[in-house]
Amino acid sequence: MVVEKILGNIADYPVGNRVVEEVQLEWFELEKRRMRKTLASGEEIGICIGLHEGDVLYADDTRVIIVAVIPCELTVIEVTSMVEMGRLCFELGNRHLSLAIEESKVTVPYDEPTFHYLDQMGFSIEKVEGRFSHFTVCHAHGGAHHHE
Repeated sequence: MVVEKILGNIADYPVGNRVVEEVQLEWFELEKRRMRKTLASGEEIGICIGLHEGDVLYADDTRVIIVAVIPCELTVIEVTSMVEMGRLCFELGNRHLSLAIEESKVTVPYDEPTFHYLDQMGFSIEKVEGRFSHFTVCHAHGGAHHHE
């Protein structure tokens, strides 16, 4: 099976009595435009499109196949002001890290050097396990790609 378009998102897709199967991806695979994955059933699926958490890739009378992001270690940085947010995003941007920005926190994939650096800079940080799926990719040579 080859998927070339998204049918919707599981959050508002009418599943009914159908079985939901997951294509499990690492967060960084969401950006890939071409890949081959194997479902738990052993069936192979080719994907030719960028993806988001919960995307419905296939549906028939008995099943729905969706994208599921595999949980990973994350660093969550709490911020209390726009000045702190600006300083933090400057530091993370210099490291070309993908990040998810919310009202009072920023989340990045965990790596020990960055975690310790942010701690030394005085940021309020926490290491957590979670799904990293609504993020902006920072490319080394200009621009950013928003992934929501």
